[in-house]
Amino acid sequence: MEKTSLFPSEYRPVIRVEGTLCWEIYMEGQIWFLTRSLQLTSFQAYKLRVTHLYQLKQHSILVSVGQDEQGINPLVKVWNLDKRDSGNPLCTRIFPAIPGNKPTEVSCLSVHENLNFMAIGFTDGSVVLTKGDITRDRHSKTLTLHEGTCPITGLAFRQAGKLTHLFVATLEKVQCYTLSVKEYPRVELDTHGCALRCSALTDPSQDSQFIVAGDDCVYLYQPDERGPCFAFDGHKLLAHWHRGYLLLLTRDTKSPNKSEFGSGETSPTERQILTIYDLDNKFIAYSAAFDDIIDVLAEWGSFYILTRDGKMYMLLEKDTQTKLEMLFKKNLFVMAINLAKSQHLDSDGLSEIFRQYGDHLYVKGDHDGAVQQYIRTIGKLEPSYVIRKFLDAQRIHNLTAYLQALHRQSLANADHTTLLLNCYTKLKDSSKLEEFIKSSESEVHFDVEIAIKVLRQAGYHSHAVFLAERHSHHEWYLKIQLEDLKNYQEALRYIGRLPFEQAESNMKRYGKTLMHHVPEGTTLLLKGLCTDYQPSRDSTDRESLDRGPVNKANSEEFIPIFANNPRELRAFLEHMIEVEPRSPQGVYDTLLELRLQDWAHEQDPEKKKILQDAALCLLTSDNTVFDKALVLCQMHNFKEGVLYLYEKGKLYQQIMHYHMQNEEYGKVVDACKRYGEQEACLWEQALGYFARKEEDCKAYISEVLQHIDQNNLMPPLLVVQTLAHNSTATLSVIKDYLINKLHRESQQIEDDERKIRQYREETAQLRGEIQELRTSAKIFQKTKCSMCNSPLELPSVHFLCSHSFHQHCFESYAESDAECPTCTPENRKVMDMLRAQDQKRDLHDHFTRQLRCSNDGFSVVADYFGRGVFNKLTLITDPPGAKAGAGSLEADLQRDLLIHTKRNA
Repeated sequence: MEKTSLFPSEYRPVIRVEGTLCWEIYMEGQIWFLTRSLQLTSFQAYKLRVTHLYQLKQHSILVSVGQDEQGINPLVKVWNLDKRDSGNPLCTRIFPAIPGNKPTEVSCLSVHENLNFMAIGFTDGSVVLTKGDITRDRHSKTLTLHEGTCPITGLAFRQAGKLTHLFVATLEKVQCYTLSVKEYPRVELDTHGCALRCSALTDPSQDSQFIVAGDDCVYLYQPDERGPCFAFDGHKLLAHWHRGYLLLLTRDTKSPNKSEFGSGETSPTERQILTIYDLDNKFIAYSAAFDDIIDVLAEWGSFYILTRDGKMYMLLEKDTQTKLEMLFKKNLFVMAINLAKSQHLDSDGLSEIFRQYGDHLYVKGDHDGAVQQYIRTIGKLEPSYVIRKFLDAQRIHNLTAYLQALHRQSLANADHTTLLLNCYTKLKDSSKLEEFIKSSESEVHFDVEIAIKVLRQAGYHSHAVFLAERHSHHEWYLKIQLEDLKNYQEALRYIGRLPFEQAESNMKRYGKTLMHHVPEGTTLLLKGLCTDYQPSRDSTDRESLDRGPVNKANSEEFIPIFANNPRELRAFLEHMIEVEPRSPQGVYDTLLELRLQDWAHEQDPEKKKILQDAALCLLTSDNTVFDKALVLCQMHNFKEGVLYLYEKGKLYQQIMHYHMQNEEYGKVVDACKRYGEQEACLWEQALGYFARKEEDCKAYISEVLQHIDQNNLMPPLLVVQTLAHNSTATLSVIKDYLINKLHRESQQIEDDERKIRQYREETAQLRGEIQELRTSAKIFQKTKCSMCNSPLELPSVHFLCSHSFHQHCFESYAESDAECPTCTPENRKVMDMLRAQDQKRDLHDHFTRQLRCSNDGFSVVADYFGRGVFNKLTLITDPPGAKAGAGSLEADLQRDLLIHTKRNA
């Protein structure tokens, strides 16, 4: 508190000053202005004296009441402080304040901040209301709002939205007028009033309530009712409200009130008590004794106290942190919290207060109260700070309460969830545990998976199952049901209700376990999963929901599940190939293996035949892989299947070898007859097979030799050498074969000799023709063109081959001037043959020479094979199936030699 002397002792301000921009002090008709730097200025407002001033907070408008003449004739003047007239503020309006021309004094004054209302109270109980623009005469009108017998002690305007109220306080009553409604309805709020200057209006943060300070209590009023009251003893001299604080000035002694309106002059010996209350936080912010206070004003964030000796005291409010530290030292944490909230302290600051309060209660042993304070620090204070304090087993209830609050605010991590659930299990508090885990899904504030793990570990399997099912943790639900509760049927039912992807993955994971305990239900579920899966629902749900998209799992992937259940596997596979003919290959292979196993172990001939037909039916389908099926048939010695697959794969030699291994001689011969046309070597292999047998196989050997002889499949010498290995085969076996062979050879020799004689005669004839062409003239007697078959005309072209042409025909069709157009194609064939023979002959000689000189004959042969030397030569000009004899070829060659002479006739 600072004290400053402003005025000489002879100046005695006698009226209350109010303002927001400056101080206004008035005496002897002057109005004084005090700036924040304590500089004084003044101007003459009235000739005699100033009695009342009102400074608006939002406008530079000052309203004053004073006297220019002796007598009871108060004048109201409105001053515009922003405008000047000869250096003084501009007076915009002057009007008399007497109501109805009655001589009475003004007791109080109030102006609305919107400049549309001004109320003047008088000692005779009247209230004059000026409505309209109070700064101008033409735009306002004055009326008497209130009349009575008791002096007016307080006036205050209240604006709430569009409603405007005027509180009127007298020595006996408190009333409220509604000015925004026609006829200005009045409400009487109380039947006791207050002394002059003992009323005030709170700020909007306190809902703009009207304060009336009586001798016993301080009352707060709303426009329609009385609000709370506070018991403050002492005779009130002054009431004032500023920024949440209520200021009361009371007498130090209990002497009776001697002044007019209940608060007039006090004797110089009386001391006054100035008290500042914080009504929200319910504590006294300041209290001190003063001598002869004239008025207390609030400006620039501080209280200014004016005393009669011309001094001014300034009360500076301490900062919030200093206030809090003072309260902390006195352990007044509740008051500190309320103060911090009223000062709108941030959450970090409040959290620190809660922490200190919690530590204080913890040290005192009030653990329950400490936990409640620590809970209020959640989100700001590290939870481990609190948890460490309550880890003792005796404090587990407090720790549980804190962890519950931590989860409710969704700030708990996995460790907090684990700790809370362990607390529940240690306390064996099933009700709290159920309440925690069975909260609605929108209120879940913990890691569900961690909770399931903890509950499972603690043995609360039913709670863990409930949590897993509710929050769709399918893997945990199934793991607990199968591994802990052994409830296989329920697990199977649960999987059947899952969506396709999750049902498929869980069946792959738990299918073997379910198949072992509930094989029929598992098989049924797998059938649906691999064909047309739809999650099972209640009957009502099935009727209300449309059928979803068709989902099919890969049936081959579920075969390992049936490892120890062949009967269920067979039913599953047969169902799949019946419903889904395009099932994966593994389905058919596995079913074939099962059927072959059943066939191999079956002893009943009739059943064995049925199983054989079923296996063959599967083999004949297009879905069987040859290699796998053949291996399976060979493993189970399924003869019919092996032979079918050999025939299907055109493995004719394997068919015959299979019969040979089983010494089925007749079937060996039948195989040769059946497949001999596709592979002629079968007969040779059959002859070698029978030749190695020591049994009497003469009949089979004769039959084989007959087919070999008919088709000329083997040379006779090779046949004889092959049969020489058989000690039981005699000459009589091959007698007929040899006789027939020799007879055919004799006929072939005779045919060859006849052709030789023919070729020699043709050669001699060609030589004669060549000699004749060389030694004698050739006479051309053809009369028609060989090309157009028209009579020849000169000029013409003749060839020694006896072909003649018109010259224009020859030039049109001939490719060369030296060749006959008719004979050219045939001549080219012969020349190509000769060139091919020459090239082949040269290659043969070169090959023989290289083979003889090389150290590695195999590499030479391989090289010539790669170059195509040993490929069969085929002329594309030969007609299909034509077999030209050597004699005719030689005659053609001789004849072509004569076609190289051109003659023009």
